[in-house]
Amino acid sequence: MFNFLVTHSLKNRLMVLALAAVLIIYGAFTATKLPVDVFPDLNKPTVTIMIEAEGLAPPEVEQLVTFPVETQMNGLPGVTRVRSVSGVGLSIVYVEFDWGTDIYRNRQQIAERLTLVRDQLPANVIPQMGPINSIMGQILLVAMTGPDNVSPMEMREIADFTIRPRLLTIPGVAQVIPIGGEVRQFRVAPNPAALRALGVTMEQVERALVQFGSNTGGGFTDQYSREFLIRNIGRTMKLEDLGSITVASVKGRPVYLNQVAEVGFGARLKRGEAGYMGKPAVILSVEKQPDIDTVTLTRQVEAALKDITATLGNGIKADNILFRQANFIETSISNVQTVLMEAVVVVAVVLFAFLLNLRTTVISLTAIPVSILGTAVVFHVMGLSINTMTLGGLAIAIGELVDDAVVDVENIFRRLRENREKGNPRSTFEVVVGASQEVRSGIVYATMIIILVFVPLFALTGIEGRLFAPLGKAYIISILMSLLVSITLTPVMAYYLLPSLKRLDEHESWLIRKLKAGNHSLLNISFRNPRWLMTLAGSAVVMAGIAVTLLPRAFLPPFNEGS
Repeated sequence: MFNFLVTHSLKNRLMVLALAAVLIIYGAFTATKLPVDVFPDLNKPTVTIMIEAEGLAPPEVEQLVTFPVETQMNGLPGVTRVRSVSGVGLSIVYVEFDWGTDIYRNRQQIAERLTLVRDQLPANVIPQMGPINSIMGQILLVAMTGPDNVSPMEMREIADFTIRPRLLTIPGVAQVIPIGGEVRQFRVAPNPAALRALGVTMEQVERALVQFGSNTGGGFTDQYSREFLIRNIGRTMKLEDLGSITVASVKGRPVYLNQVAEVGFGARLKRGEAGYMGKPAVILSVEKQPDIDTVTLTRQVEAALKDITATLGNGIKADNILFRQANFIETSISNVQTVLMEAVVVVAVVLFAFLLNLRTTVISLTAIPVSILGTAVVFHVMGLSINTMTLGGLAIAIGELVDDAVVDVENIFRRLRENREKGNPRSTFEVVVGASQEVRSGIVYATMIIILVFVPLFALTGIEGRLFAPLGKAYIISILMSLLVSITLTPVMAYYLLPSLKRLDEHESWLIRKLKAGNHSLLNISFRNPRWLMTLAGSAVVMAGIAVTLLPRAFLPPFNEGS
């Protein structure tokens, strides 16, 4: 098959060059569209169930709320673990499913179980599922600030009813959580003396408040052969309307709420606070959905915040960024990209130092960009992202991407020189095809052996497999792309560039001569002392094995994202 590819590539040289150009252009375009994140997708399918049970202490929440929900969740197919946290008036249950399960199917199963467990829960306690979130979901923390004449209550209302709904319309945003400020509430302070004087009970006041501010329906009536809806419109947010509701009737005269109580606005009891630059503020936590490009989504959210800030007025700002996960991602990706560029430069210098020929160096180096851009196309087809692990795989493979091309070019160069010394008895086409086929089996075997070294990565399970498998995929894909390039593009470039050289003589550099001399000396010493050499090698292996057991262990290196 490989001989067939080499022969037909040289027979269709212009087509090969055209396809390579298309691959480079399309690969460059695809690379800019790939999702960017700091790590591969590590999201194990998890559904979060949140249950509010106001007034209950943690032991009661655990017994009356958490335990019944956990019991129902344990029997679901695919569930690997159920965890819970019971707090003051709040229960959070985390249901983890096995890798590869469909999160939407999992949520459907949980929704069905929640309908069964509601009868076992206390009255007015309704469990609800949280949004689909990512393990690295918190992408932004944004501070809302304003002048002193804007109250914390007004700031919180802007966050709840203006900014949050706008951000939730952006595709990929899972949740926007406001923190701090003051939540507006109606506050009614009964006057005991007035209640006693007018003969009104607290139960009557409470009953009137429950009925306040709601619209009710009364069906319809038939008049003039038409149906008219009967509506009782009581929806209002005005204090005057609240104070004017009737709480009781004494001797045929109504008693209004403002006669027996003080009515006003107040803030809900605060269980926490938020601040910015030493002053109270409202913080917005923006969380993303899984499999969403963090950098792109962050820029969309920042653009929306900028537009919102321009419309708020009164000196209110909603674009003070406190934490930006994209900074960490961009820094990490930039560092790996720098390593990639430095590796390409080093490979180019080493190639030229050994080959001492600009054309052979150019042909060999061409394998790097073509292989990497071809890998980007495969990434796009397979749904992989650009992250530190996939870029790390490419960085490891950089030095080996040129191996196949170097071996191919060097053998073609040598055969062309021998053919010229014999007076060109064979055509250039025959020489290039023959020279490329001579080394093909060795190149293929070497590539397959290198690939087999990375196959055990795919046997890793759990989060380790999800983390390291993309590194192996990136490495293997790029190596296979370099093999394809060496079979197709490299012989074609060698056909066009090498025969036209005025001289095909090999000129060994000073570096190569020194290396060969050193290699010759080491071989002589090794063959004269085989026992000492084997003893030294065995000792080195034993010492290395002991050293491995003494090395510190950590799953991931420490990160410093600057936050």
